[in-house]
This record gives sequence, C-alpha cells and structure tokens, in this order.
Amino acid sequence: MNQSNNLKVNIPSKKAYAYDILIDKGLLTKANELVKEYSKAQKFLIVTNETVAKLYKNPLNIDNSRWLVLKDGEEFKNFDTLKQILDKAVDYRLERTDCIVAFGGGVIGDMAGYAAASYMRGIDFIQIPTTLLAQVDSSVGGKVAINHEHGKNLIGAFYQPKAVIIDTDVLKTLDSRQLKTGLAEVLKYAFIEQTCNHNEKYNLFEFLKENRQKIFELDSDIVSKLIFMCCSLKACVVNKDETEKGLRAILNLGHTFAHAIENLTNYTVYTHGEAVAAGMQMAFKMSLLKNMIEKDYYNSATSLIQEYDLSPQMPNFDKEKFYDEMFLDKKAQGGKIRFVLPDNEFSVKIVSDIPKEQVFDSIG
Repeated sequence: MNQSNNLKVNIPSKKAYAYDILIDKGLLTKANELVKEYSKAQKFLIVTNETVAKLYKNPLNIDNSRWLVLKDGEEFKNFDTLKQILDKAVDYRLERTDCIVAFGGGVIGDMAGYAAASYMRGIDFIQIPTTLLAQVDSSVGGKVAINHEHGKNLIGAFYQPKAVIIDTDVLKTLDSRQLKTGLAEVLKYAFIEQTCNHNEKYNLFEFLKENRQKIFELDSDIVSKLIFMCCSLKACVVNKDETEKGLRAILNLGHTFAHAIENLTNYTVYTHGEAVAAGMQMAFKMSLLKNMIEKDYYNSATSLIQEYDLSPQMPNFDKEKFYDEMFLDKKAQGGKIRFVLPDNEFSVKIVSDIPKEQVFDSIG
C-alpha cells in the first residue's frame, strides 16, 4: 500500500480520537484484512445497493459477514430504508462490539453510518466508498443522515467511522454522469481552498484546469492525487470543527441552493452533484451581485464549472417556493438563511441578511 496516500482525521473533542483514510488501487482485494485491522468485530454487516452488489459482491470477501442489498437512489434515503438496516442488524444479532460496513456511494454511507450510530447507541462503522463523490467528500467527516420529506439530511448525527478505505479502481465502473456528480464536489474544494486554512497550498483550481482530460480519462496517478487533496482539505476542516459550529459550514458552498433544487424535484431529476454545480453558480452570482468578488474571478470560476459540463440547464423554479425551501437548510439560524459565498479567489465566508430580491436574482 502506498503510505504517502494515507491521511489521518483527528477529532480533538473525542479525546484525541483519530481514524485513517486509505487511498490506493486494489484495496477491495484486501478488504478482509483491512476491516479486521480497524475493527475487532466478530460480525460484519455489509450495507450496499443493487448496482454495487452486482459489480463487486464477490471481490469484497469479508469473513463472518452478511449482506444487505438496498434499492439504489436518493429517493430511498429515508426512514423506511433505515429501518431495513436496523432490522437486519437485529436479525443478524449484531452486538456492541460488531461493525457495519458501508459499501457504496454517499447515500449508502449516510444511511449505514446513521444506522451504526443508532444501533445499541453506537457500533463500529467503516466506509468503503465506491463513487467519486463519496470518496472525495461524503465518506469523510462523520456526517450521517437520512432525508425528510421537507428537506435533505434533516435527520442525522455526527458519527465518525473507524476507517475510510478508498479503492481508486472502482471509479472505472462509473458512468460519465456519476463521475461528473463527484467532480462538482471536487470543484467545490478548489473554490474554498484558502478558507480551509490548510498548511499545504495545493492550488487545486489550476490543477483542475491543467488536468481535465486526464481526470476524465481516470488517469490513476492524477485521480489519486485529486482524491488525496480533497480528503486532506476536508480532514483539515473537520479536525478544527467536527460538528459544524463554525468553519465546517464552508463545505456547504452551493448546497443551500442545491438542497432546495433536490427537494423541489423529489430527488429524482438531478444528481446531488448536478444540483451542487448549479448551486455554486447561483452562489457566485449572488457574490457578484453583492460586489464581494471581481468579475474576472466570477468568469473564471463559472467557466470552470461549464468546462467540466457539470450542471444541466435548470428549469424556471417558482422562486417563492425555492426561497421557502432554503429556510429548512441546516445552516439557517434565527429564521434567517445563511449562505456560503465566495468573497475572494478560492475563499468563502458565511453571509446572512441577503435581501429576498437578491436571492431571486441569483436563482434566475
């Protein structure tokens, strides 16, 4: 294993609790030894979806394990599916020392993690993400949740995994749309890099401009470096603010808009990344309207989103309904919508008290 691709997430509030992020090719073939290195469980419940199970069930050969294969899609990220996971844990007679393994994309990781946090008030949990979006973002940081009919991820917890095992080879099975949905989160990190207060200066924005073709070709070295940079930036933020009391909110650039888009379309029209890409464009427009950024930066940032072809054309949403949806965003405080907005090159800040008319102008 390439040790240089390994990262550690430190959680100071958890009495120096830390966990590893492993990034390398071929890690699925080592899954049995890896999960047993990071959890002393006697039994493992592997939670996945129909798509992943068809592709990878045999290579993920973990001893003393049972599988739960769920339907695939954001629309199934709900109480009914959570109950299926908990019922399976009870049926398998998992004990407090046992472990749930999330083997899939962000939906599976969020639901399996929330089930692990809830079952017997918390059992071991290991992430094996299979999509780019999950590998660069949702598998790291311990946010676990399900959706509510009135909003995305409204029911959940902060619950850290024992380890995150990222096999870059699995990305070869992604179709173009799923690859792009992950790239939306990658671009987000480029736009917030300065605010992450990371010791390293990756200049992710230039890296994305220079390596677009290699990224779409899934060049192994380039993609591994990309995942490493994104996870490193997220780990830096989570190390400072595990439960989103301050700094961690910057990871939601574009998401206040995106969650409204997803909820208004019942999670069935756009992928999360497509909604985030559209949301980031709206956030940049709002910043420009408020004179928080220069026009040149606005042009270069939105051009990068367009060059990666990340967001389809959005419909003409009912702006009143859109505006109302944003009040259910988890960053809202005191009855006010709080937006993460670009305020300089590769830098963002949280802004509230945006006039309703400017919100409408940003959406349109």
